[in-house]
Amino acid sequence: MRPGGLGLLVLGLWAFALHRHLLRRLLAFNVIGTGIFLLLMSLVGPSAMPAAHGLVVIGLVVALVGTALGALLVRRIEALEWAHAAAPRADDPST
Repeated sequence: MRPGGLGLLVLGLWAFALHRHLLRRLLAFNVIGTGIFLLLMSLVGPSAMPAAHGLVVIGLVVALVGTALGALLVRRIEALEWAHAAAPRADDPST
């Protein structure tokens, strides 16, 4: 599980640095979080497994809420950009 977690972490960091689109960055951030959860589960000993499962489930719920909030913010930012681009300018002589 450790190589998979490290692979997802590195892949998410690479995608986050590579892409400029906000939705792709949000997805890359989710991949980073998944890699971290896998790393956490691979580092836990057998005696602490129930506590680790509880923490990861709480982390997944928080990540889901954060992703929903991030998606709403991305939609709002893009709507504002479209509205700003479509608005006529005061210094435009054609209007």
